[in-house]
Amino acid sequence: MMIGDLARKVLVFVAMLAPLPAAAQETPDPRTGDHLIERSSKSMGTVIRITAWTADEARAVAAIEQALGEFDRLDRLMTTWTSDSEVSRINAAAGDGKPVAVGDEVLDCIERGLAASRLSDGTFDLTVGSFSGVWKFDEDNDGTIPEAGLVAERRKLVNWRDVIVDHAKKTVRLRRAGQRITLGGIAKGYAVDKAAAVLRRAGFENFIVQAGGDMLVSGRKGDRRWRVGIRDPRGARDAFFAAAEVEDRTFSTSGDYERFTVKDGRRYHHILDPRTGYPATACRSVTIMAKDAVTAEVMSKIVFIWGAERGLRLVEKTPDVEAVVVDGENRVHVSRGLKDKLIRLSDPTPGI
Repeated sequence: MMIGDLARKVLVFVAMLAPLPAAAQETPDPRTGDHLIERSSKSMGTVIRITAWTADEARAVAAIEQALGEFDRLDRLMTTWTSDSEVSRINAAAGDGKPVAVGDEVLDCIERGLAASRLSDGTFDLTVGSFSGVWKFDEDNDGTIPEAGLVAERRKLVNWRDVIVDHAKKTVRLRRAGQRITLGGIAKGYAVDKAAAVLRRAGFENFIVQAGGDMLVSGRKGDRRWRVGIRDPRGARDAFFAAAEVEDRTFSTSGDYERFTVKDGRRYHHILDPRTGYPATACRSVTIMAKDAVTAEVMSKIVFIWGAERGLRLVEKTPDVEAVVVDGENRVHVSRGLKDKLIRLSDPTPGI
């Protein structure tokens, strides 16, 4: 689980999963005039990129700008970096017994997060936000590791069953004082799905919406599928160890290489195992392919914490979900449905 939202200040954008460049992408289709139109913005602590393949540039730009606005709108509801968001109001009222009224979208995200908790035996846990300020992996990253006693104290506050939802009244409360939830492990995927819906309502079918490691690929690029690459966890920032040609799928990559520190030969990163309060160690990266971005994002966190063996058992029995896992020993595992589709470009780079 991610601790809190990503930092507001984005210094460098590094894609965990990204469209791969190709000469054909730069050349308009002479038959239709279709070409790539791309716009980007910063929101939810990352860079958002939306790319469309169309000849109607003016209409595409307008639709893309509206879709980009969805990220800012949802961020205002779900962030923990401002005190007036719906999530921050839930956290501020923790333990006082007073339910907090929320809108449909925050309620939906919380209920889907709790469903993921039930699915994963609590491995996905919204109350991992209770570690806020203990681990420092955002712009406050100073290379320090928290004292074990502090981790243990905050660990006592982590329990997804303490999130009380009244669906009929549209309220949420936290049972114990000091508890905090975070939607950092679900909000970007939710926003990606919402942004894609905006583009489709505007009449566009061939596009990519990307928010950091979360990506939705719709339609095609002319007569070709879109090609996306999976980043090498220990390679250069623009290095990919695998690729796939896809259409009408979403992806989410969880990795230990975006926000981390290395101390005494051990890597500490932002994806915490709520069962221990410490960064998960079973994987270096997990890429999930699914039909919707929320499922992909949630499953990538669960599999990352569980590890390849248990995680792939869950993937194999879940309809329309596939996975590529680089485990803690740098071995690559691929679910059955992707074995014939994944293009291996190289072995992942070794390293701590």
